[in-house]
Amino acid sequence: MRLVTWWKRWEFLLLALLVIVVAVNISQSPAYLRIGNQINLFQLSIEKIIVALMMTLIIINGEIDLSVASVMGLAACVLAALHEQGAPFGLAIAVALGAGALCGAFNGFWIAYIGLPSLAVTLAGLIGYRGAARILIEDRSIGAFPGWFNQLGQQPLIGPLPLALIIFFLLLILAGVVLQSSAFGRYIYVIGNNREVARYAGVRVQRVKLALFTASGGIAALAGILLAARLGAVRGNTAEGFELDIITMVLLGGVSIFGGTGALTGVALAILLVLNLRNGMSLVNITSNMQTGVIGAILILSVLLPNLVQQWRPWLGRRRPAREEIASQ
Repeated sequence: MRLVTWWKRWEFLLLALLVIVVAVNISQSPAYLRIGNQINLFQLSIEKIIVALMMTLIIINGEIDLSVASVMGLAACVLAALHEQGAPFGLAIAVALGAGALCGAFNGFWIAYIGLPSLAVTLAGLIGYRGAARILIEDRSIGAFPGWFNQLGQQPLIGPLPLALIIFFLLLILAGVVLQSSAFGRYIYVIGNNREVARYAGVRVQRVKLALFTASGGIAALAGILLAARLGAVRGNTAEGFELDIITMVLLGGVSIFGGTGALTGVALAILLVLNLRNGMSLVNITSNMQTGVIGAILILSVLLPNLVQQWRPWLGRRRPAREEIASQ
């Protein structure tokens, strides 16, 4: 297979890197292949990869949502605050989910209808929603959730699979169907490629963007609630910094930061790669700060490399005919 063809398929490179990382992990620790460690590999980052699915749709649409981790934290804090005040727990969950969706709709309004850039709006949301979470519970840690809630977050539900992992697989299937087999998915790609062309073609651009950001807020809130169940307690800094891993997984998966291109296949491979990297670093006792630095470096490379490849392709295309002409002589 020609070099250019390999570069066209970003997924092949991700798969090769994943095989290397898995091989290194196996050599570093005999515990790596155990079922418990494989479940733990997903369990410790399950909320991030749930949100990464929705972030994929957002970035393909030509936008970005930096506020997702803060919405996760805010939803968890709303749940904890209402529980502390004695509200029925089912109502507290519903209000927390609604708060997340409302945050997403608020972002979407300013982006879709007012025309502000999503980078600025969601950066403001990152700060504002985190501030609201800290105001709600201040510097305290709130826990003592119902036993059934903690059990859903910490114990297997079906076989060795916890609830959050089951939800991830269901959302992965749903996101794949939406992107590849629905009119809404086509609208996401068309708008990401060229918003004005989509508008002239009759696509309701504003409604699509508002729906995406509202769903992003709702999924982030769901992830925040699942995180509260797994941890068994909530603080104002819950989920702080999660946006770094989430965005890295999406961009590393081959989704263009400029929108219009990308697929869930690449994102799924990138998720596996990032999770295995973190798991391998944990197995050899690399500190969390160092792990964050590695993920940050991967984020930079995931933005730079695809653009460099795009610039190299015309050069490679010019060089190949020249070599063929020389060989024919």
